[in-house]
Amino acid sequence: MLLLLHRAMVPGLQQASRLRSTLRLCIRACSTDDSFQPQHPSRTFSDDNSARRGWGVMGTLLGLGAVLAYHECRCRADQESPRVYTREEVSSHCSPKTGIWVTFGHEVFDVTEFVDLHPGGPSKLMLAAGGPLEPFWALYAVHNQPNVREILAQYKIGELNPEDKAPPTLENSDPYAGDPPRHPALKVNSQRPFNAEPHPELLTENYITPNSLFFTRNHLPVPNLDPDTYRLHVVGPPGGQSLSLSLDDLRQFSKHEVTVTVQCAGNRRSEMTKVKEVKGLEWTTGAISTAHWAGARLCDVLAQAGHHLSETEAHVCFEGLDSDPTGSAYGASIPLARALDPEAEVLLAYEMNGQPLPRDHGFPVRVVVPGVVGARHVKWLGKVSVEPEESYSHWQRRDYKGFSPSVDWDSVDFDLAPAIQELPIQSAITQPRDGETVESGEVTVKGYAWSGGGRAVVRVDVSLDGGLTWQVAELDGEVQRPRKAWAWRLWQLQAPVPAGQKELNIVCKAVDDSYNVQPDTVAPIWNLRGVLSNAWHRVHVHVAP
Repeated sequence: MLLLLHRAMVPGLQQASRLRSTLRLCIRACSTDDSFQPQHPSRTFSDDNSARRGWGVMGTLLGLGAVLAYHECRCRADQESPRVYTREEVSSHCSPKTGIWVTFGHEVFDVTEFVDLHPGGPSKLMLAAGGPLEPFWALYAVHNQPNVREILAQYKIGELNPEDKAPPTLENSDPYAGDPPRHPALKVNSQRPFNAEPHPELLTENYITPNSLFFTRNHLPVPNLDPDTYRLHVVGPPGGQSLSLSLDDLRQFSKHEVTVTVQCAGNRRSEMTKVKEVKGLEWTTGAISTAHWAGARLCDVLAQAGHHLSETEAHVCFEGLDSDPTGSAYGASIPLARALDPEAEVLLAYEMNGQPLPRDHGFPVRVVVPGVVGARHVKWLGKVSVEPEESYSHWQRRDYKGFSPSVDWDSVDFDLAPAIQELPIQSAITQPRDGETVESGEVTVKGYAWSGGGRAVVRVDVSLDGGLTWQVAELDGEVQRPRKAWAWRLWQLQAPVPAGQKELNIVCKAVDDSYNVQPDTVAPIWNLRGVLSNAWHRVHVHVAP
């Protein structure tokens, strides 16, 4: 009998040992803290050793039962053929209530029990719930290692049906059928046209936003352009010579590089919707991202075409190669004085973070206007001209303008308001998330801050009690240049949680070098288009008992 028990126990114990070992490897591989070290509590001895031994025997018996049960389950599973699932079945398991399933290659895994153990936090693993792991492991390469794959194997429950191909996202007859694939970590606000933002916890993980996570703001279908036949038409002044520039022609200009934050005018629009309904996409805090751009300076290209500063008002008008079924293209404009100023660093960009522009972000050429609202950063650029008036595009004349809270759609007159160019001071909290439960003791608050027009962020104030008291956050990221602070500052605050506190009302507000500061509430800045939403950002969290 003892021999039979031994034969049953040993493989199970070896398997349990491997599980413990791989779990330790997982923690080391996935942890972002290089200083991670396992903790060994010191042993103490006292007169209750006999009681401890009693509990130890009971624990051993319980552990033995678990090992035997686990081993029997594993043996039975090894003898059975793997179960086959469809992608639709997998996608339906995306919450703790239904179970959390993911795929890797052709295999299916039930990671429900592992979610809370994930060293990167449950929220990151939940982004892949019901879908493939590959897009996320491409972002976090530390996961795609043998020891992590060994841990994942413990949760395998079956395989994907080889005949169940991934369904196309759009029908061939749809004008958006040619749109590029997107990263599943993006929170989609509209599919046609495609508009999406990264989740807050991913947004500020890096100073530079990865291309695949950069927020996407499209107004029309994404054009599929051939870089070999692409031409940028630059209209010359009267008596001058127009230019027709290929991608190689643009590369002949001196290459200029600059790190720039791009923010949509509708960023945080969802907070205005809570005050009163507005018209527009429900952006939260993610319609903002930062990239390192490279290309030809617009001022150099305009100079070659013969343009120079005018004594009268003039505008540089941009026209994209994206168009609706009627042939109307997206367009916008900026003042000529900004376009010709070398210090303004306006680019005709063909690189984003050291790579050719992704299709969603303007391949092969887009405009990048540092310090100016994203609506003027025209993508898939086809034409540049200098005109006595701003662009007649709908998006310049009849959109992206701010109004008094008293103006509604019956009384609005778009001709009375200037088009948005530079944006006001902005900041938002990306960690913790609204509604999250944080540990008692100390809380870490993270976020971003940015101001338009090259104005530097000089301070971010954070409150844990709804604005009654304030603490100054630490600013991270690149040091900003005077009058050329084109990119955001990331910030964080580590602060003690007041003893006995059951919840925190966390608030942030930023100040720029002109001492502009965010307004405290949304209602006074509400407008019918929900743009320029920059009130104090607030999250409410619970404190674990």
